[in-house]
Amino acid sequence: MSRSRWRSGASTDSGASVGAGSVGTDLSVVLSEFARTMVTDFPIQGILDELVARIVAIMPVTGAGVTLIEPGSEPRFVAASDGAAMRFEQLQSELAEGPCLAAYRTGEAVSVPDLRSEDRFERFCPRALEAGLAAVFTFPLLHGQSRLGALDLYRDTPGPLTHDSMSAAQTLADVVAAYILNAQARSDLQESAEQSREASLHDPLTGLPNRTLMLERLEHASRRGRRSHKPMALFFVDLDRFKEVNDVHGHQVGDELLVAVAERLTAALRPGDSIARMSGDEFVILCEDLDAPSVANTILARIKAVLDAPYTLSDVELTVTASVGSAVTPPGEESPDRLIRQADLAMYKIKQPSFALPVLTESDAHSALLDSDGLSASLSGALERQEFYLDYQPIVDATTGRITGVEALLRWAHPTRGLVPPTLVIPIAEESGAILEIGQWVLKQAWEDRHRWDNERTRDVGVSVNVSAHQFMAAGFADMVAGVLLNGSSDPHLLTLEVTESVFIRDTERAIVVLNALKGIGVTLALDDFGTGYCSLSQILDYPVDTVKIDRKFVADLAANTTSETIVTAVIHLAHGLGMTVVSEGVETIDQHNELTALGTDACQGFYFARPMSTADIATLLENGFALGGARLPFAD
Repeated sequence: MSRSRWRSGASTDSGASVGAGSVGTDLSVVLSEFARTMVTDFPIQGILDELVARIVAIMPVTGAGVTLIEPGSEPRFVAASDGAAMRFEQLQSELAEGPCLAAYRTGEAVSVPDLRSEDRFERFCPRALEAGLAAVFTFPLLHGQSRLGALDLYRDTPGPLTHDSMSAAQTLADVVAAYILNAQARSDLQESAEQSREASLHDPLTGLPNRTLMLERLEHASRRGRRSHKPMALFFVDLDRFKEVNDVHGHQVGDELLVAVAERLTAALRPGDSIARMSGDEFVILCEDLDAPSVANTILARIKAVLDAPYTLSDVELTVTASVGSAVTPPGEESPDRLIRQADLAMYKIKQPSFALPVLTESDAHSALLDSDGLSASLSGALERQEFYLDYQPIVDATTGRITGVEALLRWAHPTRGLVPPTLVIPIAEESGAILEIGQWVLKQAWEDRHRWDNERTRDVGVSVNVSAHQFMAAGFADMVAGVLLNGSSDPHLLTLEVTESVFIRDTERAIVVLNALKGIGVTLALDDFGTGYCSLSQILDYPVDTVKIDRKFVADLAANTTSETIVTAVIHLAHGLGMTVVSEGVETIDQHNELTALGTDACQGFYFARPMSTADIATLLENGFALGGARLPFAD
């Protein structure tokens, strides 16, 4: 506030006893002007500095100061009318003695009209007299029963203040207290509003920006991109099978994992990159000012590297994989929502075996991304509308290339949204409870298809069906399987039920009971995706399974990672020692096939041999005979 906003003041009196004079009139003017500042956002320091100067102008004193005091801490100087007043304020703080502290402690005004005859402040008085002070009058800053500090009025000549002047001074002290409280309330309100906005823009668990803030940053990045003419990349990270971490180890461990992932991703970023937790186990990373679109692949490799290392959480060590989709866009040519959907679609495509490339640059790639909320409603009645069908992928003998079985793969052809990724269908079905009905349909359909293919050539070709943990643990599951088998004449051992490791960890005793019941029926049991969950090699001993399926992650890393080769070798040797067979998933190259065959795997499954195919195509393949001359199948290309 400028001094021109204040009227110049009245007189002082250096006599022994000073009357009020025009103090009353000038006080009312000061109070009126001061009241107007109560509803403004003027800084407290500026207002108090102006106030002590106005007090000197209208009161019979030569200096004034205000000190704020907080319990348990040193007095804090706030304002002084001049250098001399500042020295007196600081002197009381330095000596921890003086009228200011006395008024604060007692809540009563302290009058010292002549320091020469004052005996209450043995250290302060001599020092103040040497500095030119003759009299001091101090008034507590009160708020109810609370005390905030004191207003000090200084004189360079001795003499008391009149009763009216003392009353006016206390009124000024009360106004100072009110202003300080008002300013503090404004400050607290502003701080609270800022904290509230900050909280609304950040994830409370990880402290990362949330979706709202990321969208804001994407808007700014888009505008900067149009000016800089440099591309930007968005990475959508989704933890694989995170729900099983919560189911098996509890939500506390799940939360610890999310925090650890957030810390790793943050540490892996370049200066200026942004990261947000969008929801659940989904994170988004924004990288601006790329020198070229290909830089996105380098960043992608770094992200995956930091995520793949084991996590030590509480008393649990987990290895958790992640699917990372990327979208690279020319400068400023994509809206934030569109770019996120594009990267999200890329991530979901990675989760499906039929897609291999993580980075999408097509501007319309987002159009196929599906909304899980809408899908949940559409799932009801999908069976009755015959929207589900099965594809099959061959499983071949690693040495001869002979087809030993086929794996049934669920597909949902949504009438308006097209093909829905299985990675969306299964979680939605599990959450809605529809997984039991859908799982039973898959089992029936696969067994019926197997029965139709049955002939002299296909007599030993089995069919494998994935079983959800929810379905497996449901009451009456084994009885349902037995009922399905009654509808065909094929041997029960030609039906393989594939379950993941989480089934055993969730409720080991119940899982073993169900497994034994299924063994009694005669079906074959397979442990799917081994190595990605929570089982150790030694735990295989406890489970009555016939086949172990090695996860594609270890197969993909065979050439570059000696650890993967060691794990695959150990699994094969242990499984064979227990009388189990081994199927290696995700075989995509001849080198992988040759190495797995050399390590002793019994069967292989993957794009190198054949992609998933329709019921009609698999029937034609089986009818036309096997590829006895080599590992690749006629339909592999």
